[in-house]
Amino acid sequence: MASDYLKLYEDYLREEKHASENTLSSYLRDLRQFSEHLAAQRVTDLRKVKTAAISDYVAWMGGKGKSAATVTRALASIKSFYAFLAERGEIKTNPAKGVAALKVERRFPEILTGKEVELFLDQPRCVDAKGYRDHAMLELLYATGIRVSELISLDESDCSLSAGFIRCESKGKERIVPLYRRALEATRTYIEEGRPALLAQAKRRDAANGPHPLFISARGNRMSAAMLRRRFHMLATLAGIPADIAPHAMRHTFATDLLEGGADLRSVQELLGHASLSTTQIYTHLTPDRLKNAVAQAHPRGE
Repeated sequence: MASDYLKLYEDYLREEKHASENTLSSYLRDLRQFSEHLAAQRVTDLRKVKTAAISDYVAWMGGKGKSAATVTRALASIKSFYAFLAERGEIKTNPAKGVAALKVERRFPEILTGKEVELFLDQPRCVDAKGYRDHAMLELLYATGIRVSELISLDESDCSLSAGFIRCESKGKERIVPLYRRALEATRTYIEEGRPALLAQAKRRDAANGPHPLFISARGNRMSAAMLRRRFHMLATLAGIPADIAPHAMRHTFATDLLEGGADLRSVQELLGHASLSTTQIYTHLTPDRLKNAVAQAHPRGE
């Protein structure tokens, strides 16, 4: 019984969400472990699981010494699975919806792990105009490291899809930031499908002259910083990431991931639009700590 629903969910992730193999493997591993835990308690029908059972599982994982990040990731997988069952009509409500993850201690600047980024980017459901918009919004934040103020200031004309970059401006200085393929595709789909749909819902048209805001609300207006943050926090919660994390964390993560990937400091400075190299150098101090933690957690003699 459990395996049947896991197979349906796997097909959904693969065929409708176009999830990567790493995402598939991670989600299914979390769900199989959850299913095995329930089976040990003679619970074989995943549709009959109650909120209390999921809360107990989270507490059990913590008691077994699992890290807060591991528990958070597992809970995100479980929430996504039950959201899928609820949408299909297999269950009336998502029993995992109100379950809180273990608190993860964070220090400034906030950096997302690779798994957290993956879970985050998977949250917007590209089935309506808002989903296309939110997906493009998150992809651009992570792909470019731009600030919230820069993101909401973007106009359609700032996106050069054919050349694969965006142009943003801050404090009177303009810079060009390239986009990776997924961010480019998400932006193109939003511009071609999501944005026109939002304008149609609002019964508005772009002005004949003047700027055409890239990210707009359901009323057809340029998104405000407050609205963007609300959407960001909602998606963070769905991903099982502490809801108090700020959109600026994407900027920190962008910079840190580039440096860990071998980018030189001057290039990162230019991409971030930092006036001083010393501002960018904070990330060089973060990188060794992250690598040290990775070795401690993953190496067989890391303890």
